[in-house]
Amino acid sequence: MSVPAAPLEAPPGQPKKAATAAWIGSALEYYDFFIYGSAAALIFPEVFFDESDPATATLLSLATFGVAYAARPIGALFLGHFGDKLGRKKIMVFTLMLMGLSTFLIGCLPTREQVGTLAPVLLVLCRILQGISAAGEQASANSMSLEHAPPSRRGFFTSFTLSGTQGGQLLATLVFIPVAALPEDQLLAWGWRIPFWLSFAVAVVGYVIRRTLHETPTFTQQAATEGVPKMPLAVLLREHWADVLRVVAAALVASVSTIFTVWALSYATSDSVGMDRTSMLWVGALANLVALAAIPLWATLSDRIGRRPVFLLGAAGSAVTMFAYLWAISTGSYPLVLVLGIVAFGVVYSAANGVWPSFYGEMFSTRVRLSGMAIGTQIGFAIAGFAVTFAAQIAGPDGDNWSAVALFTAALCVPPVIAALTARETHKVPTERLGERAEQGTTGREKVTA
Repeated sequence: MSVPAAPLEAPPGQPKKAATAAWIGSALEYYDFFIYGSAAALIFPEVFFDESDPATATLLSLATFGVAYAARPIGALFLGHFGDKLGRKKIMVFTLMLMGLSTFLIGCLPTREQVGTLAPVLLVLCRILQGISAAGEQASANSMSLEHAPPSRRGFFTSFTLSGTQGGQLLATLVFIPVAALPEDQLLAWGWRIPFWLSFAVAVVGYVIRRTLHETPTFTQQAATEGVPKMPLAVLLREHWADVLRVVAAALVASVSTIFTVWALSYATSDSVGMDRTSMLWVGALANLVALAAIPLWATLSDRIGRRPVFLLGAAGSAVTMFAYLWAISTGSYPLVLVLGIVAFGVVYSAANGVWPSFYGEMFSTRVRLSGMAIGTQIGFAIAGFAVTFAAQIAGPDGDNWSAVALFTAALCVPPVIAALTARETHKVPTERLGERAEQGTTGREKVTA
C-alpha cells in the first residue's frame, strides 16, 4: 500500500484536545455504564426480580449486566463499519447521545411490583442500547486520540480514553455512595433512580465537548487520497484476521474489571461476609482514584520500553492480585480489602488497562482501525461481561466459594498473556505505517470510494 509523502497535519493543539475529549467523553459515557453495574449488584435484585428467591434474583440481575456485553459485538459491526467510512467524530457523538438516552430511560422504568415481568424486559432492552453505544465509544475515542497523537507519545495520549473510563467509574461510585446510604425504603422507592436521571446532563456536556473536534489527519488523508473501503469489514477479515483474533483474546483481561466491580461487590455485601455496602463502594472509588494516576504512568512507560512488556505485567499480575483481593474479602477485614483492592485494581490491572488502547490500535491500518478495535475488543468484552454471571454460578448456592472465582479469573488472564507474547511490538512504528505488515502480500483490494 502506497504511503503519501506529505501527511496532513493536525491543527495546533488538536492532539491535546482530542485526548481531553476522549477522557471527558469516556468518563461521561462510562459513568452511565458503571452505575448500572452498581445497581445490578445492590438494587435491581429487589426492584426488578422476585424477592422470594434472593439467590436467583441476584443471578438474574447480574445476567442483565452481561446482556450489554452480548450486544456489544453487534454494535461493533455496525459502528465500526460507519466509523471507518464516515469518520471517528460522528461515531463519538452518536455513541454518547445513545448512552445518555438509554440510561435516562432506565431511571424512568416501572418496577416489578408495578408492571410484573414487563419490568425486567424493559430493563434488558435499555441495557442492550447501552451495550451498542459502548461498542463504538472506546474504539472511536481511541482511534481519534491515536491518530492525532505525536508518534512517540501514542501510548500516553491514547491512555486518556481509559483514564476517562476509570474516571467515569469513580464518578458513578461517588454518586452511588450517598444514594446507597439512604434508608432502605427510600432507596428502593426512588433513590436508585437519581444516578440514572443525571445521565441527561452527561449527554449534554459530552455533546458540547465532542462536536468541536476535528476529524483526524490520517483519516482525512486516507479519504482524500486512496479513499475509504466500501466494506471495511471485508478488508479487515481478509488482511487483519489474525490481529482481530489476537485482540479478542487480549480483551479477556477485562474480566478482572467486571469481577472486581460487580461480583466482588455483591459477594462482600452478601450475608456470608456481611461487609458494609458504603464501605465497599469506597474501596472501588479509591482504587479508581489510584488508577487515574497509574494509567498514564504505565502508558508513558510503554512509549519507552514497548507495549508488550507492560501489558504482560498487567495481565499476569492481575491473575495473582485478584486472588489476594477475593481472599481479603473472605476474611472480612476492611483494611486488608482496601489495600489489596487498590493494589489489584488501581495499580496492577492499570498496566494492561492503560496500554491496550495503543497496543490494539497499532495493530491495524487507518482504513480499518476503528472496525478492528471495535470488533476485536467487543467480542472479548462480551465474554468478560458474562464472567460475572459465571462467577455467580461457580461461587455455589451460598455464593461464598471465592477461591473458585479467583481461579476462574486467573484462567481468563491466560489468553491475554498468550496474545501479547505473539503480538508485534509497534511502539516505534510511524503512525502512517501501522498495520503494513498485516497487509503485505495481499493479492486483492477492496474497492474504495473517495
